[in-house]
This record gives sequence, structure tokens and C-alpha cells, in this order.
Amino acid sequence: MNLSEIILIAIGLSMDAFAVSITLGLAVKKLSTKDVLIPGVYFGFFQALMPLVGYYAGTLFAHNAQNLGPWVAFVLLGFVGGKVIKDSFSKNDDKVNETPFVFLKMLLLAIATSIDALAVGVTFAFFEIDIFVAILIIGLITFGVFIGGVKIGNLFGAKYRSRAEFAGGAVLVLLGVKMLIF
Repeated sequence: MNLSEIILIAIGLSMDAFAVSITLGLAVKKLSTKDVLIPGVYFGFFQALMPLVGYYAGTLFAHNAQNLGPWVAFVLLGFVGGKVIKDSFSKNDDKVNETPFVFLKMLLLAIATSIDALAVGVTFAFFEIDIFVAILIIGLITFGVFIGGVKIGNLFGAKYRSRAEFAGGAVLVLLGVKMLIF
């Protein structure tokens, strides 16, 4: 797996955080630096932690299933991407309520939006990859995407939430197909 594929995976994984950040940005009339940076750290940290956990869980059985790697990646990325695409059509916006940037809320949202990264981490175990570089890239991209999303949400509203989720899911599905074919 090369650097560009890891970057694309990171962008795809960060789309849930992006959708949440846009909605959080809507709920604030005037953003402070603290309102943007601290939640961004939560989301970036958990988005990086989950692939690491998944990677080590996957390495426990990766040596026995080397030939299954592309199929596992295809199934997991396809499932996660399909779920994100399905969620993009949902009109229900239960992820976020009207009290943004509260510690417990940020923690729960960061964990919830990073669960799919756990499955991606399992797929990393089947490929020659420097997991620490991968999680650093995933964490930093999610951090940046989250900050951008809060600012965009604050400026423009939630008009593009479902499109961003759909695009992120499509990237994950396409990467799964690519890993299966190549």
C-alpha cells in the first residue's frame, strides 16, 4: 500500500468527522480557536488510535491468512464505505444536538465516528505498511478536515453534509475494489 492510497483512506475515513464538524459549526455563532482545535484533537486522535488497535488485532491472524488479505480489505472497506454511503442518504441527524463542544459529547462523537477506522486497521495488517506513518497521516488529515468542517459549517450551513459522507464512502468502496483487483 503506497502513500497516496493511505492519504485517500484517511480522507475517506475523515468524512464522518467532517459531516459532524459541519453540524457543530452550525450551532456556534462565533467560533473561538478553542472551539475548533480541541474537538479537532479528539477526532484526529481517535481516528488514528482505532486503525492502530485494528492493526494489532489483525496481525494476530495475518500470518495465517496472507492470501485472504485483498479479500478482507475488499469486504471491510466495502462494508464501511457502503455504510457511510447509506448513512449519507439518511435524513436523521441524531449525531449532533444543539450543545456543541462539550467534553463528553466530543469524546463520544470522536469514538463513534472512528469505529470504521478499526476495520481499516485490520486490513492494514494484511499489507506491508508502516502503521505509525499511516496513523499519523490519518490523524493529521482528520484533524485538518475537522477544523475545516467546523469553519465551513459555521459559514455555509449543513447543505453539503450528505454529499461529503457519500464521497467518503465511495472512496472507501473504490479502494476496496482496487485492492481486490490489483
